[in-house]
Amino acid sequence: MGAPPIDGLQLFARYAYPPNQRGYCGPDEARVLIEYAAAGITDPGLAELARAFHGPLPYLTVMANVTGIRDPFDRRLVEAYWVGNPILDRVDVGAFARVLDEGFRRRMGGGWGFFEEAIPAGGVPHHSFHVFAVYPWVGLLSAESAEPLEILDRCRIRWGTVMAVAGESAVVTSQPLQWDGHHLYLGLERPETVNLGSEGLSLAGAVAPGDVVAMHWDWVCDRLDPVGLGHLRKYTMRHLEMVNTRLTHPGPAVMLE
Repeated sequence: MGAPPIDGLQLFARYAYPPNQRGYCGPDEARVLIEYAAAGITDPGLAELARAFHGPLPYLTVMANVTGIRDPFDRRLVEAYWVGNPILDRVDVGAFARVLDEGFRRRMGGGWGFFEEAIPAGGVPHHSFHVFAVYPWVGLLSAESAEPLEILDRCRIRWGTVMAVAGESAVVTSQPLQWDGHHLYLGLERPETVNLGSEGLSLAGAVAPGDVVAMHWDWVCDRLDPVGLGHLRKYTMRHLEMVNTRLTHPGPAVMLE
């Protein structure tokens, strides 16, 4: 019998740690976050830490309001945001727009019109919406610099298959994000080396060759079953399609803590 599913705060910590380690999101508490994830401990301290991540919170809040789930860090909502599940399709356009208006309009300035276009174009409260529609990097893609494409690829939650494990790293085959000058798309599979742990602390626990995993930046965050893989693929492709074919201008340069 497999291990029981982890709770929502633990799942949140797994996916939030990689950008937090880089100083991109949340408070300066990366060591504390990975210690919680590695130990599997949930307490009021982890709850307080999670609430300080102001980027994901509006998305979790709108899903909590729609579903009647009181805790925005309930596992079902956290899973919907990072990986995806049918809860996303229950959020209507008006509710999504109102929550984002309350959470982000003051920071957006003149860029708010982009949100008004993106949400009816198919946006749902999934992390890939945040990456492709909120962050400025889509609008910064160019032939002169590889950095925007690399950041988009690392920042999205991506999937892959473990080929080999060595100590605290693994070789995983995955499809990198590509840009042809006009469209973003997923390229052919290629191997990449990612982190499983650091100084004995891991996010996803033990993995083995053949496991399908979810990755954020250069870390393995979790193992995916076929249902989770299908959801992650579905919502990632939805937002890539939105960016490629439905939007007339790039996202605003907004800094979200």
